[in-house]
Amino acid sequence: MKRILKMMVFIMLALGLFACDGNGKKLTVEDMREAQASLFNADNTMNRNEAPKVAKLYCQYVNQNPGDTAVVKWLYHAMEINVMMNDADKSIKLCDQLLEQYPQSKWAPMSLLLVGSFVYEDMLNDTAQAHAAYQKLIDNYPESVLVDDAQKSIEYLGLSQEERMSRIMMSQMDEDEEVHWE
Repeated sequence: MKRILKMMVFIMLALGLFACDGNGKKLTVEDMREAQASLFNADNTMNRNEAPKVAKLYCQYVNQNPGDTAVVKWLYHAMEINVMMNDADKSIKLCDQLLEQYPQSKWAPMSLLLVGSFVYEDMLNDTAQAHAAYQKLIDNYPESVLVDDAQKSIEYLGLSQEERMSRIMMSQMDEDEEVHWE
């Protein structure tokens, strides 16, 4: 039994290192803040040269501090960077890592919504996987404030921007008619 447990721990660590490279010096929260500051240019656009380095640094910090649940935000931010860099594979791997290692964090439902909408739906045009991510959010995190967003995302899956806007506008008009003025 101990051998199986040790093997499972080894596999989880290997998967974590696959998604996030764990090499280098021992990093601090201050290192993370400095890296974060370098992520955007003066005009608030993402610094595309620094972004991959910053994401890698965030992952390195996560791997150096696996028992610290506070690191989950850096893992989420690494996923965000990879989404902004249009790297679907890394984004999905980081989402999976976050859900596996920190399923009860506030970042877990956010990661499902992010990967569902920006990765599966927008980047990959994979409505089945997007639906699965939204449904997982609804099923696993029913108390999350993001459940309504996930339900709406499912409702709008596969629709063009025009069709989405049309439905939103019709919904708002229906709500306006329900309001009774005295």
